[in-house]
Amino acid sequence: MCTRRKRIALFTTFLGSGGAERVTVNLAKGFRDHGLEVDLVLTRFGPRQYEIPSGVRLIDIGAPRIYAASPGIIRYLRQAKPDIVLSAGTAVNVTVLLAWRLARSRARIFVAEHSIQSEATRNSRDWRVKLLPAFIRKTYPWADGIVAVSKGAANDLVKIAPTLKHKIRVIYNPVVSEGLFVRAKQPLNHPWFRKGQPLVILSAGRLTSLKDFTTLIRAFVLVRKERPARLMILGEGKDRAQLEELIRELGLEEDVALPGFVANPYQYMKRAAVFVLSSRWEALPTVLIEAMACGCPVVSTDCPSGPAEILENGKWGRLVPVQSPELLPKLFWKLWSALSTLWNVPDNFHWSTPRRNISDWWVLSNEFPSARCRGACDDKQRFRCYKADSCTDACCLSYCSWHVQSVRALRA
Repeated sequence: MCTRRKRIALFTTFLGSGGAERVTVNLAKGFRDHGLEVDLVLTRFGPRQYEIPSGVRLIDIGAPRIYAASPGIIRYLRQAKPDIVLSAGTAVNVTVLLAWRLARSRARIFVAEHSIQSEATRNSRDWRVKLLPAFIRKTYPWADGIVAVSKGAANDLVKIAPTLKHKIRVIYNPVVSEGLFVRAKQPLNHPWFRKGQPLVILSAGRLTSLKDFTTLIRAFVLVRKERPARLMILGEGKDRAQLEELIRELGLEEDVALPGFVANPYQYMKRAAVFVLSSRWEALPTVLIEAMACGCPVVSTDCPSGPAEILENGKWGRLVPVQSPELLPKLFWKLWSALSTLWNVPDNFHWSTPRRNISDWWVLSNEFPSARCRGACDDKQRFRCYKADSCTDACCLSYCSWHVQSVRALRA
C-alpha cells in the first residue's frame, strides 16, 4: 500500500492585482489551515501585490510568459512530487496539464475555470486565446476534477466541451472572511471621503477592455449633470493611458481618480455611496461580492454571467444591460434614495466564506485515491490502463477502476 502524501501545489500566473490571484492566496491559507504542506507556484514573471501566507512555500518559475513555463513546471513536478495539483485560469490550466502529462506525475490534478471562455475567445484578437477552446477539449479530460467558480462558467465550459459535464463541479470562490471586515473598518485618510464631500461612485478591477471602464466614465458624465459626485476606479492595467486620455477629453480631471492598485480596497468599499461593476463578461466577480460584504450598494451590468448569479437576478443589487451608459444614472438615484432599505450582506454570503469553500475543495480532493501509486500500472502504462484487474495494489486498483469509468464516459 502506498502512503498518502500531504503536499498540494497551487499554480497561478503571478500575484498581480486580480481577483483570481487573491482567491488563490485565500485557498493557500485554507489548505495550510487544514494541515497540508502548501506550495504556491508562480508560472511567470510579474508583480507581487499580495502577501504570501506564512507557512506557504513560494516557488517562482519566472517564465517570461505562461506558454514558456512548461519546462519549469515539469522540473518542479518531478522534484517536489506533490500529492495534489490545483491550477487556476484557462491558459495556466492547459499549460499545467500538458506539463503534468509530460512529467508523468502521479499527483491528482484539478483545474479551476475562472472565466467565461467563450466570451474571452470571441472578444480577443490574440491567436493563442483563439486556440484555447481546442486545447480545453484536448487537455481538460486528463484532469481528475474540474471546478467552475459559478454555474455560468460551468455551463459555458460544457458548451465548449460537452464531454466534460460529468467532471465539472461548481465551487464558489472563498472571498468573505473575518479579515475583510476588520480591514474595512480601518480608517481611511482620503479627502474625497471626508464629511461634506460629494458622494463617491467606486469601481475596481484591471484597467482592460473586459472591465469596460470607458462606458462607466461616459455614464459618469450624465451623473454629474444631475448631482455633484466623484468617480474612483481602483486597479491597474494596460488601458490606463487610454482611460486618462478619455478623462481629459471629457474634462473630468478633478472628479475622476485612477489611484492604481491599493492594498486595502475594503476601506473604500465601506465608505463609497455605490459600487459599480461595468464588465462585459465575468465568471464570478470577486469585487462585487467584496463590495456587498462591506455594505456598499451595488450596480452591475447584466453580463454573462456571474453578476446575475450573485445578485439573484437583481434581488440584492441593480442590473443594467452591458454598455448602456444612459441607464446607469437612473439606477444611482434610485439607490441613493433607498439606502435605508439595503440588506444585511454578511448573512447572505455563507456560500462565499473560506471555511465553506475550502471544505468543498477538501471533499473534492478526497474523492479520489491519495496518490497514483507504483503498482502494475507503471509510468508507461498509466494512461492506457483500462482494466481494473491490471493492478494488485489496492490504491492503484481504485484509481484504475475510476479511470475505466472516465474513459468509457469520454468515448460514449
